[in-house]
Amino acid sequence: MGSARRALAILVAVGLVAAVVLNIAGYLLFTRPHSDPLTKADAIVVLGGDNDGRFEYGLSLARQGYASTVVLSNSYLDKPADLPSFQQACASGTASITVICFVPDPFTTRGEAMYVARLAKQHNWTHLIVVSWNYHTVRARYIFHQCFTGDVTMHPVPRTYDFAPWYWAEQYAYQFGGLVKAFILGCDPA
Repeated sequence: MGSARRALAILVAVGLVAAVVLNIAGYLLFTRPHSDPLTKADAIVVLGGDNDGRFEYGLSLARQGYASTVVLSNSYLDKPADLPSFQQACASGTASITVICFVPDPFTTRGEAMYVARLAKQHNWTHLIVVSWNYHTVRARYIFHQCFTGDVTMHPVPRTYDFAPWYWAEQYAYQFGGLVKAFILGCDPA
């Protein structure tokens, strides 16, 4: 029975050390700011996610002159309450700002990056500004670099993230899993 307790104590210690290391790595990769300086680009790509002001933010960047095209990803098909604000953003093009809306296939960041890479090839775009959550920027950057050969400027939606510790742990696990999946799947924009 003594060796069973010792094995259990070792497993618990290893688990605690792993949890601490993953939380530190999670903080460095997903919580710490990863915003690139803004420069003029060919298009602003707003990735799907929470209705957290990202559409308005992407459109405001276009109005500030960072790009004349805004590409909005529709991940709101299963969120009827958020769909009207997405549709309103899609209809907000002007004489100087083109708004392109699409549904990614697959319904993931990889699907978004593949669609945008094809669009970029059609329009000869060489530089994109990609807008998402701060904690999504590392993974989104990696995926966009797999799919798109031009320059990618990552710029998160400016907002404060005041989440409970369990939510951060869930996000870290999700983002780590997404990075592994991106590494395995790669990208074929076709």
